[in-house]
Amino acid sequence: MDGKMKQDKMWVTMGPQHPFSHGLWTLRVEVDGEIITDAEPEVGYLHRGWEKECEQRDYQKIIPMADRLCYSASMTWSHLFCKVAEEALDIEVPERAQYLRVVADEICRLQSHLMWLAAVGTDVGNLTIFLWALREREFMLDLNVRLCGQRLTTNYPRIGGVRNDMPYYFERDCLRGIERFEKALWDILQLTDESSIFVGRMKGLGYITRKDVANLGITGPAMRGCGVDYDVRRDDPYDAYGELDFEVPVLKEGDAYSRYMIRIEEMFQSCKIIKQAMKKLESIPKTAPYRLKVPKCIPEGTHVAKMEDPRGESLMYLISDGTDQPYRLKVRSPVFVNVSASKHMVKGVRIADIPAIMAMIDMCLGETDR
Repeated sequence: MDGKMKQDKMWVTMGPQHPFSHGLWTLRVEVDGEIITDAEPEVGYLHRGWEKECEQRDYQKIIPMADRLCYSASMTWSHLFCKVAEEALDIEVPERAQYLRVVADEICRLQSHLMWLAAVGTDVGNLTIFLWALREREFMLDLNVRLCGQRLTTNYPRIGGVRNDMPYYFERDCLRGIERFEKALWDILQLTDESSIFVGRMKGLGYITRKDVANLGITGPAMRGCGVDYDVRRDDPYDAYGELDFEVPVLKEGDAYSRYMIRIEEMFQSCKIIKQAMKKLESIPKTAPYRLKVPKCIPEGTHVAKMEDPRGESLMYLISDGTDQPYRLKVRSPVFVNVSASKHMVKGVRIADIPAIMAMIDMCLGETDR
């Protein structure tokens, strides 16, 4: 009987080219009928040797490379690289640059979450959500263009500040765009939350507890969706976040639907942060510096910096040897850890539930498989 039961189970390979995967990776699942009994996540199809390449480039030339770790979170990754270099140089960027970085980061968070929401729409079979979310994302990308001339790989942060001050019309366009988006987000919520299929495919699935989060190393919205009240922007503030008033959304249910709701509320909070930062910028003289002149070489030592990426806590570890190139640059991607947790989240569910569960991780394999 035991032998027959083992024969009834089989391994199914999902990926690397599969709509659910949001990139090149494989999830091998063992199924007993339609129920998943085991899983093995595999990455390695997209490896580019990013960290090794950084050892052969000047610090300034790494900034546009950091943009390409994840195209939907490019601003935060280049910001993080500049942040670890600034900590190594022991410098504080000008106040105007700090608020400009906050605005740029939150616009990046909005367009990243909208990209995620569009993907979730297709994952659960609702193309309208995909179209509406991408439409709103285009307005966020337009703000990127107005601020720094690029849609995705922005190349905007600099070691010591930002590349340029905001154009004279950016404040007007930014505030108008955010006010418009807040209304549009309520329309999207009606489209999603009033859909019994959309809600039903996420509630009660992919359940994780606070203990699971601690053991697996999960961070970001997936962590806050199971009751862990932690956000780097608030609890270990960087740049101007410590001067701004915003809430960190936390839910205790721990299922896929709670992770969806966390990201939705984060978008409302990002709008609140942007409006506050723009108001603060009004009180800072436009003649104030937005970038410092910094040395090309970084003193010898080891340095660490972290930020709140749209997907979780991102970290860079720098070893400098006193030259104008890093001796070692290590990236800690939140998605790498969250994808590794997929084995725990999909056990016991049906194979058709995998796309909805994994979509709540908001995978970006570019930053995962470097």
